[in-house]
Order: sequence, then structure tokens, then C-alpha cells
Amino acid sequence: MGKTLDLLQKLITFDSSNQEVANETIDYCKQWLEEQGLKSEIITNNDYKMLICNVGEGSKRLILNGHVDVVSGKEAQFDPEIKDGKIYGRGSADMKAGVASFMVAMTELQDVDLGDASVQLQLVTDEEIGGHNCSAYLTEQGYLGDFVICAEPTQIGIGYQSKGILQFDIQLNGKSAHGSRPWEGDNAIIKAYEVYEKIIDLPFAKQSTDIFDGPSINLAKISGGEVYNKVPDVCTLSVDIRYLPNQDKDDILEQIKGVTDDEIAVHMSGPSVKNEIDNPYIQHLVKEIKSVTGNQEANIFGQHGFADTRYFSRFDVPAIEFGPSGDAWHGDGEYAVVDSLDQYKDIIVGFGKTFN
Repeated sequence: MGKTLDLLQKLITFDSSNQEVANETIDYCKQWLEEQGLKSEIITNNDYKMLICNVGEGSKRLILNGHVDVVSGKEAQFDPEIKDGKIYGRGSADMKAGVASFMVAMTELQDVDLGDASVQLQLVTDEEIGGHNCSAYLTEQGYLGDFVICAEPTQIGIGYQSKGILQFDIQLNGKSAHGSRPWEGDNAIIKAYEVYEKIIDLPFAKQSTDIFDGPSINLAKISGGEVYNKVPDVCTLSVDIRYLPNQDKDDILEQIKGVTDDEIAVHMSGPSVKNEIDNPYIQHLVKEIKSVTGNQEANIFGQHGFADTRYFSRFDVPAIEFGPSGDAWHGDGEYAVVDSLDQYKDIIVGFGKTFN
């Protein structure tokens, strides 16, 4: 087995779905890098650890950002299994395959003359719960560069744009009455669903771009009612909107305020990622992908979800999602494709060598 696969197998054995073990994973990564002759630094914020490792002395900085934390999994998923060209285990695809490839790439870049370029590896421990303690913190502390690759599983394609996020709750008030005489009350649950139907009919909901058919609007929760024989007088509507890169969060909220007089409480919001396809770094990466894979084209697409890329893009730093091949992340059958590990690593190495 190769170096990247060996490292990935070890990383999968860490049940880094909890903060303590995620931090232990960072400690292991530091130890592994040091054994390869690479110095690294551990930074801690709110008890979440981050690792920073640099190669090269140039002013143009490529950032390789990866997270070692994973969602919870079954015990057996932390005992990796290789079968039919795939490595199964929690975090194999999302995103310890990318992390392992990054780490091995750093070992291959450390003795290369990168000219006016440098490469910085950032490993974080809280992406799966929002990234507020790690990537958000790093960017606010000035750990920025000229181009960022987040190693989310993209099948060696480039996720160059992503939707923004707007999650909110609306409390609808009605009038209680006996369940046998619902016409004497005002059902708050029905009012809540009527508001949702108005939201999906608003102008923003019907917009599209050349890569997105429209925003994603998910009716996440309707919480109301107490007993069968009472008309519910209070209901909370929870909606998750992933808005288009060319849309404005505040404009969307104004449109929603136009269909309800009830208070809107924002639960979470985050900016979209708005890279242009003709960005020179993206085009450079496309050429490297074609060179290593031998394919005539590189798959370039938009992401419906969001990643730590958004923390860099808010500082106008172009950041993309680009990682090895795999599937079923967050699921019971999560796996990474073994052959894609070193193929991806070779792309990163070639891109880093010619970044300047």
C-alpha cells in the first residue's frame, strides 16, 4: 500500500466526531509531519485545535485547508476496510482522504524550490459543526492567501461556486379553540404552512443562474400543537434557504417580511462563494487536472451546500472545493476511491510546484 493510503487508514481509526478525539487527531498529524521532517504549529481557540504547516518562502500563498472532524458513525466505521478499490470508513471521503493527500503532498513539496510561492497546510477540527472556532478564526487572524483549496470530496472536480445559507424561524400566532369546533379558532399550524407556500412563490425563489436552477428552500421544521382536542394557537416555522451567489440575504429577508407580519429570527447565515470560472488559478488547476488524469475535460460545477470556503471568500480570497473521489459521506457506506488518493495528491503537488 502507498504512503497516502497508509496515512488515511490511520486517520480513519480516530473517532473524531467529538472534540477531544478531533484534537488528538491534530496531535497525531503534527507528529506524523515532524517524522517527515516538517515543522508545524498548533493553534487553539475555544479548546479547538488547528494545525499550521508551511513550505516555501515566496509571497504568493496557496492554502490547503482540510478538516479532521467527522460526523458520528458506527463503531465498525472506525475500523477501515479496503474492498474492490475502495476504502470504507467514517471520514474516508469527508474528508480524511483529502487531508492525507494534503499531508503527503507537503512532504513532496518541502524540498522543492517554489520560487515566489509558498504553500500553507491548515487542518481544523470543527467544520462539521460550522467552522466558527477554526477556519473562521484563522481567517480573522490573517491566515489568508492568494488561493484556497478545501479538500471536500468532489470526484476530482472543481466546486467553484456555492450557495449562501439563510436559516430562520418564524413564530405564528393563532387562536385556540376546542378541537371539535375548529372554525371558532385560528390554527397556527395552518398559518405557518400558508406562509411557507408564500415564501416559495416569492421572486427570489424563481431566480436561477447558468449553473444553478434556483435556490434551495427546505421546510425544515413545523413545531406546534399540544393535544388532539385543541386548535393550536402557536406554531414555529423553520426554513433553510441556500441562496444563489448573485442573490442578497437582506433582500431575501425583505421579501419574506412582505408575506408575514410575524417576527423572523435568523438562526444562521453565511455568504455564498462567487468565484469566476476564468479565475487564473482555477484555469491553472484545470490544466493540472487534465495533465494528471489524462482526461480531456475537468468537471467544474456549483455546490448546493457550503464549506469552510465561505470564510475565505468573505475576505475576497478565491476558495474552491476540490478533493478526491468517494461517496456516501455521512452515511453508513462512506468510502473513498483508493486510486484517486495519489492521483489527487499528484495534482496538488504539480499545482503547488507551478503556483508562482
